[in-house]
Amino acid sequence: MNRSILKVIYVVLIIVISSCGDKAQSLHPETTVTDDGLIQITETQFKTNDMQLGKLEEKPFPVTVTVNGMIDVPPENKAVVSAIMGGYIKTAPLLQGDVVKKGQALVTIENPEFVTLQQEYMEVHQQLTFLKSEFDRQQTMKAENITSQKRFLQAESAYKSAVAKHTGLSRQLQLLHISPSKVENGTISSVVTIHAPISGTISKVNITRGTYVSPAASILEIIDNDHIHLELSVFEKDIMKIKKGHHINFKIPEASTETFKAEVYLVGAAMEENRTIKVHGHLMDESENNFLTGMFVEAAITTSTKSGMALPNDAVVMVDGTPYVLVLDKYEGDYYYFRAQEVKISANDKEYTAIEPTDNFSPKTQFLTKGAFGLLGI
Repeated sequence: MNRSILKVIYVVLIIVISSCGDKAQSLHPETTVTDDGLIQITETQFKTNDMQLGKLEEKPFPVTVTVNGMIDVPPENKAVVSAIMGGYIKTAPLLQGDVVKKGQALVTIENPEFVTLQQEYMEVHQQLTFLKSEFDRQQTMKAENITSQKRFLQAESAYKSAVAKHTGLSRQLQLLHISPSKVENGTISSVVTIHAPISGTISKVNITRGTYVSPAASILEIIDNDHIHLELSVFEKDIMKIKKGHHINFKIPEASTETFKAEVYLVGAAMEENRTIKVHGHLMDESENNFLTGMFVEAAITTSTKSGMALPNDAVVMVDGTPYVLVLDKYEGDYYYFRAQEVKISANDKEYTAIEPTDNFSPKTQFLTKGAFGLLGI
């Protein structure tokens, strides 16, 4: 008797002795293992435990490429908030995780240079009226040959220079969210407010009250998770197999055991330093899932299908990490005799498992397709 048969007999005897339950109690007294390693099941036991027999069936199985990646959002759904001009943070009421709307006030910055900028704008604004009047007067006099070309050009240059400076200063004020019309009316402030460029959730806060920030510094970061996608890294050897529209099954191993669905939307055209190519996947349903940007993803991209001889998943039982099936050896005298056969799994899905080798089985070979776990499972 070889080691495989001894292992199966040992497992079966342990189950017979230790299992409990009403059905199991009616099963165990009649369960025996013959000298040649066959598991003997009575007709009553077979029916009472709702066991079933079946044959190998040809089933299609997906051919997949296994990849890793992360949950991400498009670049337009990310925003780094910075200051147009440097200054000291006066108020910073928001925290990481706060939800903000586009245009909402985020922080205020104070800087004396804001006052200087508004003063310059007001001075130029006041000069414009005089310079415009002088330009019009010189233009009229030039047409009547009363003034010289030099005086006319001087007036024109002064006026147009003032207009250009006025326009530039006005635009700077608008970028700082300071109203030029209020400045024209004499309202000058040393504090400006920075507003949210997009709606979303604050993902980073890099400042505190009193911090000095330069124009290049990141004050806050905002992420809009309304449209998330998969950013997968596919190795060079597999990239030619992947096309737009291929289905993706993925998991978030650190957060859930559930499998989610997506599809390939874009395949990158540039190779990364680690010899991988980025594949962009769109989720089939974003609304019901609370994914966060940066979550690690394990994914399988279905590239094609292949056929295999298969049994229902319940027919294949793992014993110490090795897959087994129970083959009907014979039926005689109201007894079923099953032989435990070690197999290899070549593919599987939610319902069926493709097994190898199948050369040892004929088309008429019958397997215990329901109830095998009660005999071999631990």
